[in-house]
Amino acid sequence: MKVIGKNLIAFAAIFGPLLHVASDILEWRAGGFSSLQLYINLLGFLLMPFMILGLYWLDRRRLGLTGATGALLYAIAFVYFTYSTIYSIRYQVPTYEDLWHRLGWVYTLHGAFMVVGGLVFVVAALRGRAYGKVPVGFFGVGLLINLVVGLLPVPEMIQIAGSMFRNVGLVGMGIEILFYRDRFADR
Repeated sequence: MKVIGKNLIAFAAIFGPLLHVASDILEWRAGGFSSLQLYINLLGFLLMPFMILGLYWLDRRRLGLTGATGALLYAIAFVYFTYSTIYSIRYQVPTYEDLWHRLGWVYTLHGAFMVVGGLVFVVAALRGRAYGKVPVGFFGVGLLINLVVGLLPVPEMIQIAGSMFRNVGLVGMGIEILFYRDRFADR
């Protein structure tokens, strides 16, 4: 893959998650959604499907079919989450809880796709030694926290913590692409 393609994937892996973190902080501070927060979220979510599929593509030989399956499920989830952000902007949804009540089981199903797909990607990355253990570990811990949030009634801050861990892991993978280019040379 050409250097520009690797840089675009690294850019998506760094800036998509950072925009998501900024959105979470704005939402938490405001106690709900705002126009600025939703547009920042939209920009971050638009990058996520391309980012995870790009992360797979860069190290596809090590990630194999398992990694492709995980990346595809994660990407599908974020295509839907992008839609949910557009829905929130269009219908001026005030909070995450209200969004969840409006979209119901379909939103929950895509949350499951995100968690399962992400964990499958983590397993493939650890097994294939694709990407560093630390960023992959952060990504996996964040997904496990999100799994707990989906199963148990916990404070919203726990969900934000899960997103933070996930996003730190993804940013770490993006940084790895930038600073260890030779590792991702065409094979």
